[in-house]
Amino acid sequence: MKQCVSLLLTYSVSLLLGCSSNASKGIRLDGDWLFKIDSLDSGIKEEWFSSTLDRKGWDKHSLPNYWDGHDNLSTYDGVGWYYRSFDLADSLGSASLFFGGVDDDADVWLNGVKIGSHIGYSEPFHLDVSGNLKRGRNEVVVRVVDNGGPGGIYEPVYIVGADELKRLTRGKYSDQPARPSAPWVRDAVIYEVYLRSFSKEGTFRGLELRLPELKSLGVTVVWLMPIHPVGELGRKGRLGSPYSVQDYYGINPEFGTLDDFKSLVNSVHQQGMKIIIDLVANHTSWDSKLLFEHPEWFKTNKEGAIVSPNADWTDVAQLDYHQHELRKYMINMMEYWVREVGIDGYRCDVADLVPIDFWDTARQELDKIKSVMMLAEGKNPEDHLKAFDLTYSWNLYDVLKNVVDGTTSIKVLNEKLESESLKYPKNSLRMRFDSNHDKNVQDGPAVRRYTIAGAMATVSLMFTYPGVPLIYNGDEVGNAKRLNLMDKVDIDWSKGNEFRRLYARLAQMRSEHSALREGDYRRVWCSDSTRVYAFERSSEDDEVYVVINFSKERKHVEIETTNDLLDVFAGKKVLSEKRRVALSLPSYGYSILTPIEKKKQR
Repeated sequence: MKQCVSLLLTYSVSLLLGCSSNASKGIRLDGDWLFKIDSLDSGIKEEWFSSTLDRKGWDKHSLPNYWDGHDNLSTYDGVGWYYRSFDLADSLGSASLFFGGVDDDADVWLNGVKIGSHIGYSEPFHLDVSGNLKRGRNEVVVRVVDNGGPGGIYEPVYIVGADELKRLTRGKYSDQPARPSAPWVRDAVIYEVYLRSFSKEGTFRGLELRLPELKSLGVTVVWLMPIHPVGELGRKGRLGSPYSVQDYYGINPEFGTLDDFKSLVNSVHQQGMKIIIDLVANHTSWDSKLLFEHPEWFKTNKEGAIVSPNADWTDVAQLDYHQHELRKYMINMMEYWVREVGIDGYRCDVADLVPIDFWDTARQELDKIKSVMMLAEGKNPEDHLKAFDLTYSWNLYDVLKNVVDGTTSIKVLNEKLESESLKYPKNSLRMRFDSNHDKNVQDGPAVRRYTIAGAMATVSLMFTYPGVPLIYNGDEVGNAKRLNLMDKVDIDWSKGNEFRRLYARLAQMRSEHSALREGDYRRVWCSDSTRVYAFERSSEDDEVYVVINFSKERKHVEIETTNDLLDVFAGKKVLSEKRRVALSLPSYGYSILTPIEKKKQR
């Protein structure tokens, strides 16, 4: 039997939060917590947050840490509960409970009262506890919902005053500039292609024949998921995951030949677009050329056996970037595809699992060849300093469904930008998406995740919110199928023309308005700010107003502006009266408006 009594942790702390010189340093709640898996998700119903709950059967769990490093949790995805108590001896001022990071979603109780929730795993968050803290014993309970991969409270937890909260929230790189990106990178509309599903042929040629369609859609950058041969040893599914790469210099024969790929690259450039390919630098297939020729370049366990990156990725073996020769090989390979074949950059798979100094060096070498796009499937602020132009905006994706279904306030959309400004280098570019190849499989296609009308609202947001928008193949026709990454699932291209028209019009708006590509963001006053999101994008000589109804009901609203506006999609004037304009928005409807009189240059 576990020593349960000793696990009811109580920490005596004597501070005056918000009132003494020690207050700003706060209380660090790292160390041992009590922890229990909730595999049936019954904890809320059974009130596991209650102060009177008997927790003698709970385990000890040291934080911060992912829970997959603990007993029998290496493959667990689901709900887990944390508990910790601490003592306060003095009176309290303003205070917040700060979490450096939780994977994925969290509900938080203090002394049996729910004080808030957070959605997503990629950023710090805090909750005001000023009215819930008390002298003597206090109890914190956190319910974590892990949606895939490792889960848990993986960054430090504090109770802090206002001064320390500002320090903790502001990232170490936020005062530095992001690396400058070429205009074609900053202004991009990215289109992700899964070749197996994109055409009936499932080949480079099948994509090449339809490039004019992508051009008319407003696409400027074509991103191909991995084009290399897929491993056979330990493969998943009938065709295997394209992210199980057998040969970095090879071409998957499913898709055609190297000459076919070169023809595609040339055709993309003739259409005035750019092309990037997926780079899977963290791991290879178990029958990869590298593993046979250089097994010393792979990570091993204490027994000396080569290992997978985690318990779920059983079809791949992890590379070891402590090996200098591996780094040289990978950079030479990256240079080959840019210099010899003519691609324009890379989308880098699980970029944050590869050391940043490798990416910094690789980018430096690629820049000697030509201007490239480097897109990180990652979230680290440091990525933006030297190596990458763009990182994934998981933080926005994580809240979209809740915004659409009304369980999360639209104010979170503004909060995401505020938190990014405190965390990321200045002018960092984030890639905005409401779907991609992973999320299509895991969460379902956009039209099923948000509803058809809701997906149109999220698309409108992706193209007008600060950042660079992504289209996943098929979404432009309202594809409702999960595109299995280990098989061929055909997209029905005969439907959904209303989506195609919407994407094309939004891309045209971005092309025509510098405000949408590089303009400042400002939240605009709206008479119904609970479900209607209104904001302005503005550059030196351009303004665009965006108003989106994230509600199932028609909304009649007013927004604040001194301008007479033109509703671009409706093609009608909206006149300002007493510094306001009136709009009527259908369920999940949207208006994109520009001043009738062009903004004068300053």
